[in-house]
Amino acid sequence: MPADRAGYTVTMFLVDASSSMGNVREVEVENADGSTRTVEMTNLQWGLQYVKLKVQEMIFNGRKTDQCGVIVFGSKNTNNHLNKTKGGYENVVEYIPIGKPNAKTLARIDALQPSDTSGDPIDALIVGIDTQSRYLGTKKTWTRKIVIVTDGESPIEVEDWEATVAKMDELEVKLTVVGVDFDDEELPYAEADKSNIKRVNESFYHQLTSSMNSGVVGTCAYALRETTAPEVKQTKSVLVGTQLRIGDFAARSDEAIEVPVKMSKCTALARPKSWKKFVLMQKEKDAMEVDNDVSVYSQVTGQTQFAVQEDEDEEKEKEKVKQEDVKMEENDEAQVPPKTKGLQVEKEELTKGFKYGTTFVPVPEGEGQFMRLTTHKGIDLISFFAADTFRRELAMGEIYYIWADTSRPVEQVALSSIVQAMNERKLMAIGRFVSRDGMDPKMGVLAPILFEDVDCLLWIPTPFADDVRKYTFGSLDTLINKKGEVLTEHPYLPTEEQLSAMDDFVDALDLMDAGEKNEDGVREPWFDTRESYNPAIHRVKQAMFHSAVVKDVVEYPVPPPHPETTKYFEPPKRVLRRAKEAIEECKNAFNVKQVPKRTARTKKDEFSRAADGNEEAALLAKFLGPASSRDKETQAQSQMNVVEAEPSHPQLSVRSDDAEASETEDEDEESAMAVDMKKPATPLPEASSSSRPPLPTPARSMSPNAEDNSPARIISNARPLEDFKENIAQGDVVSKAVKDLAEVVVEEVLKPFATRRADEMVECMVVLRKTCLEEDEIDAWNAFLRDLKEKCLTKPGNPNFWDKIRDVGRRLSLISKHEAKKLGGISDVTGDEAEELPGGYKG
Repeated sequence: MPADRAGYTVTMFLVDASSSMGNVREVEVENADGSTRTVEMTNLQWGLQYVKLKVQEMIFNGRKTDQCGVIVFGSKNTNNHLNKTKGGYENVVEYIPIGKPNAKTLARIDALQPSDTSGDPIDALIVGIDTQSRYLGTKKTWTRKIVIVTDGESPIEVEDWEATVAKMDELEVKLTVVGVDFDDEELPYAEADKSNIKRVNESFYHQLTSSMNSGVVGTCAYALRETTAPEVKQTKSVLVGTQLRIGDFAARSDEAIEVPVKMSKCTALARPKSWKKFVLMQKEKDAMEVDNDVSVYSQVTGQTQFAVQEDEDEEKEKEKVKQEDVKMEENDEAQVPPKTKGLQVEKEELTKGFKYGTTFVPVPEGEGQFMRLTTHKGIDLISFFAADTFRRELAMGEIYYIWADTSRPVEQVALSSIVQAMNERKLMAIGRFVSRDGMDPKMGVLAPILFEDVDCLLWIPTPFADDVRKYTFGSLDTLINKKGEVLTEHPYLPTEEQLSAMDDFVDALDLMDAGEKNEDGVREPWFDTRESYNPAIHRVKQAMFHSAVVKDVVEYPVPPPHPETTKYFEPPKRVLRRAKEAIEECKNAFNVKQVPKRTARTKKDEFSRAADGNEEAALLAKFLGPASSRDKETQAQSQMNVVEAEPSHPQLSVRSDDAEASETEDEDEESAMAVDMKKPATPLPEASSSSRPPLPTPARSMSPNAEDNSPARIISNARPLEDFKENIAQGDVVSKAVKDLAEVVVEEVLKPFATRRADEMVECMVVLRKTCLEEDEIDAWNAFLRDLKEKCLTKPGNPNFWDKIRDVGRRLSLISKHEAKKLGGISDVTGDEAEELPGGYKG
């Protein structure tokens, strides 16, 4: 497919505004989380989304030569050039003249409304061709496109349509028909209960486009989907003339060769669209102004200030400081940027300099300036080398084609000879490129390329030798000790078993046969660079386009990324299954084990705390020995709450509530809640050894079934979720079950070592919220969530669990009025509060 010329295109949008385009339809809108919902809009609004997306593409590219116009047919009025000069062509309006689109173009498209009449699309097509021809005149280099957006319900005069097709082929017009609810085999889609006139018109559109050199018909749903798909657009680059030289023209000009060539871009660096920063201007109110409440925004631009700072050796250095400056309207006071540190100076007082080590070398001014390198425009071939020795990582920057001048046959043969010789000998060349006289040279390599009809070279920029950093590392397979002996066995040297296991693992990750099967049943490679798109570029573009199409971003949020941009995010399942056995083999060969979480250590008291999730935090028997005089309940209580001391420090101490007096490292929530120092601790019985001091016992009861003994509660602490579901199934104890489960959650969350049941409590809260919403216990849920938040964030509390709730997000937030209304409930929480993180708290 030949590349289109960038810009130099006029697109005419022919929009059907007939009465049938006012029919209301239901459209599924996809939310950012992947869920869908249904909204109502007219056929015209739905079709205009495609038009606006195409117009935004032109605005996004920012080319002055990418222009468009809009013609409306089926309008109440008639306003077009053919009607004024020849008559006829009724109900066709030249709505937006041809020109470079902008924000006002989108606003005018949004203002279109369906009428109570109908219009002939062929009339609009002829008017569009005439308007396009009058604007372009004899400019044959421009591309002409026409897009018809219609539902196919308007009558069509099909007489002499062949003459229209012949005229469009003569002008090389590309026609696209976007039909609302047209049948499409690729989607696939087929409209049920289609009217007879629409069936006939749809068949005519297919006949019309198939008779043209460039015409296509598609349904609106497919067109909208394709406009959001990422694509790499091939464009023609401007040819720039230069010279290709072989030999030294300065010393041996009679032996040197110079070939006039043209350069054009092969690849171009693409970046996400840059954002602009605007600020709200603060204006003083004027009594003469009618409207003082109008918000005025101004763009923030950069301003440069220069300051001189003194270092420790009292040597002055020049520093360039950038500040943000706001463009002011006329008669507004200019904002004074903040002052920089040091002595501010003017730019004229500064002298340019180069940094040499830790000092600056000033550049002489006037005739004594450093001499620039004398260079001449062109590409000098320095030497040739074997292509297989080129290091691929040295190819850096944009690639350029080097063509022979099309108007010079002799030079074409000369360049083709050089290219074919390099290709046969499998050589590449080192080249020195200068864009114009006096410019700094660039180094690169030239590679031969043989196309079907033309031979050319590729210019590939490479770094200078000074820009390449070489780092050396110790050998991975050779280890020498301090005596100079070569070791054959060492933990740092892999064994034959480990090498074999790693080879199998790498082979199992081969992606060359992990793709889909082709027509011959052979699997193709999974990854294709031609289909790998930059998600940042296309996601930013999608967000910008969506925000301009919809009127309310909150009501119509940005949909999830297109699947084409995320299809390489996850490895293929086939490879994961194939590599599973090799992974286990590597784990066994290398003795891979999960690294446990680092336990917090107190500097002051010098003892280790128990790790997260360790249900048996410490064994008192290690310190106390057999305790025959203690009852079982006290012994179990102590085992749950006392941490084990290190052998070298047989003394335990507890954390003080005074944060300033304790020097700790990364204390976790269990250590913070393990002991309540505000209440007197109950000493344990003395141990058999006199060297063991008494251990503290928490005042908070840790009997596992203490709360379960309450005769009035129907939800137990041991299995709260199962008990809750069983009671809800009965249907007559809903309020009691909700109240009891809420109490159980609060109790378990505020216990020491609550992390071990944190996930279980979150699951209970998810089920509890759903039940409260369905069973009209909304006030109970909202009160419970507010109470839980207050207790979690109050000492000793459990702030980590509240962070876990906030991470869950909307599923554990307050129940809003809108959400309750859907199921017939009542809530006192507004939508704004519910949109925040759980409980309306951002943390």
